[in-house]
This record gives sequence, C-alpha cells and structure tokens, in this order.
Amino acid sequence: MMSSPASHAGCRPVVARRHDGDFARPVDEWIAVEMPIALMFAGRSFAVMLATPADLEDFARGFAVTEGVVETIDEIGAIELRREARGIEVRIEVPESRALALDARRRSLAGRSGCGLCGVDRFSEALRPVARVATETRVPPAALRRAIADFSGHQTLNEAVGAVHAAAFCDLDGRILVVREDVGRHNALDKTIGAVLAGGLDTTNGFVLMSSRCSYELVHKTAAAGIVLVAAVSAPTSLAVELAEKAHVGLVGFAREQRFTLYASASRVGIETDIAVAS
Repeated sequence: MMSSPASHAGCRPVVARRHDGDFARPVDEWIAVEMPIALMFAGRSFAVMLATPADLEDFARGFAVTEGVVETIDEIGAIELRREARGIEVRIEVPESRALALDARRRSLAGRSGCGLCGVDRFSEALRPVARVATETRVPPAALRRAIADFSGHQTLNEAVGAVHAAAFCDLDGRILVVREDVGRHNALDKTIGAVLAGGLDTTNGFVLMSSRCSYELVHKTAAAGIVLVAAVSAPTSLAVELAEKAHVGLVGFAREQRFTLYASASRVGIETDIAVAS
C-alpha cells in the first residue's frame, strides 16, 4: 500500500460529499493529478500531453524512443523540468540532426490522457510503420499467470485514487521489475519503457502488462522498444491485432486471474507440455 498519498506527486486531496441512501456527509478524498506536460526536444515544442506529473524523466525517455524522436536512449542528453503556471515543461537535449528531423514531422499535438493520436492530421502519421521485433523470445504461460496475479499489488497510486492506469515490465519468470502509473495508458507505458531503458534492462527478455485495453498505439510503442509481448487486462482493438502480427509482437487480452487470451503472434507464448491446444 502507498504509505501516504500526500507524498506522491500524482495525487492531491479534495473535499467531497458522499451520499449513501438518504444520508450525506463531507469526506476527504484523494484524486489523481492531471496537467499539461509539454515535451520539448532541443528547444522545439513537439507535444503537449495531459499526464500525471510523476516520473517525468522516464516519460521523456520513453516517449522519445517510442515516438521515433531518437533511435536509442543514448542519444538523449540532459532532461530539465520547468514548472510553469499551467503545467510543466520537459526540456530534452537531443542531437541537432534529430531536432532537424522533428521540424519535418513535428505534430505540435495537444494530447488527451486517453488518446495517443490526438492532433495527428494525416493517415500516414497516425499509422506509422514500426520495425519487426526480430528476436524469437517466447514467454512461458506460467510467467504470464504469475505477473497477472501480482499486478494489482504494484498499483499503489491507483489504490489511493482509483483513476490511473499502470504499465509493468516483467521478466520471463513473471517477476514484475518496473511499474509506472499515469492517468493515460500511453503515458504509463512510455514511463515504464523509459525506466526500463534507463535501467539498462534487456527489453527482448521480458514483456509488458497493462491495466487497460490494448490499442494500436500500445502495440506500436511496445514494438518500438523491442519488447516481444504486450498483455492487457481488457480486450484489444482490430488495429492492435493487425499491427501485432506484422511486428511479431505477442498480443494477449483479458489477462485476469489465471486466464488470458492470445490474439496475435502465437509463437510468442510457449505451450506447456501438459496442455493440449484444442482445434
């Protein structure tokens, strides 16, 4: 459990009124913080996302890699956070060649916390290609079940406020190594990927577990980071399934309790010797 919500930048208290039948009483409640986060690369404004103002360095690193601003985390220099009146500026140093490339494709999008494509005005930008994940790593079913069973215990911010998504990176034994939370599922995944890359973990020897549905953007970000599988507690979309097949990324939905459904790139999940696959 979170020791004290007051110590977490992702939540703040409000006074609310709780109704229970014919009775009402004032209560102190903790709510998730959501604010504009401006991502600036080499002094150029690239995106403004509504996000939870925690783990923003991880967010910057993960976003830069999964959105193709840089190819590797080694291209990212200093990261500076500047609090402004209405939000936070995150200034990220990248090579000038990357900055010039941004000028050609800069979206200057105003992203909503629930949408990873807000502000994109061309089909080619919305459905950007991503490299196929070349490794043949397989995730054992037992590892998926272990991570699924442990996942809720790592969602400390959501336990306090009940309004945020979580993304976890798990190893091939099902141990949860990194968890990040945010009001936006895409933001949570970027934060987790940023932390994984900054920590020097091997992205090809693990998988992602999400507390949300699985959309195209989540598969795209998973593939861009070189991660072999993404599992979600809810269902995938059609574009997510199609991209997962193309990118050779395992796609698991309805990952709850001891069950899960494999939708794409079936070779990414091993078959236990005592289990037969019904035709």
